[in-house]
Amino acid sequence: MKRSVYARAGVDIDLGNRLKAGLPRWLARAQRPEVLGKVGGFGGLFALPLRKYRQPVLVSSIDGVGTKLKVAFALDRHDTVGQDLVNHCVNDIAVLGAEPLFFLDYIGTSKLEPRVFEQLIRGLAKACAENRCSLIGGETAQMPGFYAPGEYDLCGTIVGAVEKAAIIDGPKQVQPGDAVIGLASSGLHTNGYSLARRILFEQLKLKPTTRVPELGTTIAEELLKVHLSYGPLVQALLRRFQPFKTGATQPRNSGRPIHALAHITGGGFLDNIPRVLPPRCDVLVRKGTWEIPPIFTYLQDRGRVEEPEMFHVFNMGIGMVILVAPEQVDAVLRFIRRQGHRAWIIGEVVRGSGRTKIV
Repeated sequence: MKRSVYARAGVDIDLGNRLKAGLPRWLARAQRPEVLGKVGGFGGLFALPLRKYRQPVLVSSIDGVGTKLKVAFALDRHDTVGQDLVNHCVNDIAVLGAEPLFFLDYIGTSKLEPRVFEQLIRGLAKACAENRCSLIGGETAQMPGFYAPGEYDLCGTIVGAVEKAAIIDGPKQVQPGDAVIGLASSGLHTNGYSLARRILFEQLKLKPTTRVPELGTTIAEELLKVHLSYGPLVQALLRRFQPFKTGATQPRNSGRPIHALAHITGGGFLDNIPRVLPPRCDVLVRKGTWEIPPIFTYLQDRGRVEEPEMFHVFNMGIGMVILVAPEQVDAVLRFIRRQGHRAWIIGEVVRGSGRTKIV
């Protein structure tokens, strides 16, 4: 079969169409009944379930995987980064109390590789299914000369919904005396990889396949651990501790022990927790109250990174924090652990000026 002039220039439209034709079988599990039409149209269709809400508020977020992709390129393994992307976006809207509805992805590459494309889509679909979120569409762009050979970019947008009266609004709800619960991360998640790669690959001259005794695994396996999703846990917490009752009016914080949540991503503890604080409150995070995974200690020691910078760049083993009314903190903590998540009380809210302090 004669290749088109465009294909000889590096953009194979026919190949792209053949790969996209296989999408339905990969996306079968990553669907919700509200999806209308089919994947591949000019726009994705989703019928908002209005009967479920009194005053629905749409919540959206967009993100990428960042330089963690460099590790995927080096190992030629692409089945985890799609999960990272979806889970990161789910967590970003979960902190507002939103359930995810649908997700759209963007894959930009110099040359479309069928095996890589399939691994990426399978990872995206797997995470969407686990989060009860529809993978409703996306865009695949072939741009030779723009991306380096063998590399790609991956980003995505999520849209969720929350009842207006049930929005978790930290600046309005957090108060001194609240306890801080930390949820365990799986590792670096998707942040701090530029520094981690510099320490591991440039300074220490390690290879992705190098096995590090302190970590109990190879560098690649450690760095490709999937970014955990806390979305299903957050929804379970809200159903248990502060279910929304249509037509009910309650004073602020009455019967609502979960006052705020913060996803610990880029900026670590120091930048993310203040995003959900009132201007006259600080959070004290107490070192030694949780298990810090070995990768962080290894990076700090071998990279000679000062402790304040570690808490500013990395999650240090805490992927999300929950600010909870003190009288309910033990019950919330027990519930979280019954759901299979490791968690600890790692600090408290005090009067201050809207900052995080590591003590």
